[in-house]
Amino acid sequence: MLAQQLVNGVMLGAVYALIAIGYTLIFGVLGMLHLAHGEVFMIGAFVGLVVATHLSGNVMLALAAAMLATGLLGLLIERVAFRPLRGAHHLAPLATTIGAGIALQETARWYFGPEQQGFPATITLTLWEVGPLRVSSVQVFILAAALALMAAVHLFLARTRAGRAVRATAEDPAVAGLLGVNVEAVILITFFVASTLAGAAGVLVGLAYNSVHPFIGVQMGIKGLVVMLLGGLGNVPGAMLGGVVLGVLEVLGVAYLASSYRDAFAFGAVMVILLWRPEGLLGLRVQRRD
Repeated sequence: MLAQQLVNGVMLGAVYALIAIGYTLIFGVLGMLHLAHGEVFMIGAFVGLVVATHLSGNVMLALAAAMLATGLLGLLIERVAFRPLRGAHHLAPLATTIGAGIALQETARWYFGPEQQGFPATITLTLWEVGPLRVSSVQVFILAAALALMAAVHLFLARTRAGRAVRATAEDPAVAGLLGVNVEAVILITFFVASTLAGAAGVLVGLAYNSVHPFIGVQMGIKGLVVMLLGGLGNVPGAMLGGVVLGVLEVLGVAYLASSYRDAFAFGAVMVILLWRPEGLLGLRVQRRD
């Protein structure tokens, strides 16, 4: 029983990690919170739903379309809500991104309606039993896709020139600019990558729960923020680890307490961890900017 819950928790946590990595990348580069990131996730879920329902039943096409759409949406949000406020008080982007999130939420509610929308079965359901464990083909796909995307982000940051520019800008944008890094281009790349991860997470959550609705972004956005704090601000590996920890805690809360206490148990445990280790599980990677 415990092993089964751990498998379920890792699957769920991997999706949370994708959302948290987006928060972490943007916060690491700009030192600002992107509070519309949850709504970007929601838009990705609906784009995947539309593609899977009306255009193609291919889940990979739905995933790619959602990532492209949310990547472009991220660039638009950067241009409208962040770029005009560079150098402003750090609370100013909070107001603009909250406004952008509400606008996206209301647009989705107006177009799709406030009710839950069923996500089509794009993957043939197959069950495998390994000892006491029972794993479905949907769970395997969700976990494999999330791990592949996290590995791609790691390789992008560690092995590519653009990734090294992102890390240099996160350390100190002024020094990076003096060394020849195009900081504006780095910020655009960061928003694009972060938003594509949110869009992918939206499709994976739709597959996991078989439904999406316009208000799903609020809940997932909060969980992404919690995971970022749990892993350590600006720490991408920390976001990956924090997502798995939150997912496991949430599933254990449902299994051994009650489904109504899933968020209370998970967030309560995170509070205890942060009281013990305020800098997060893997520590801070953000320097103070003047």
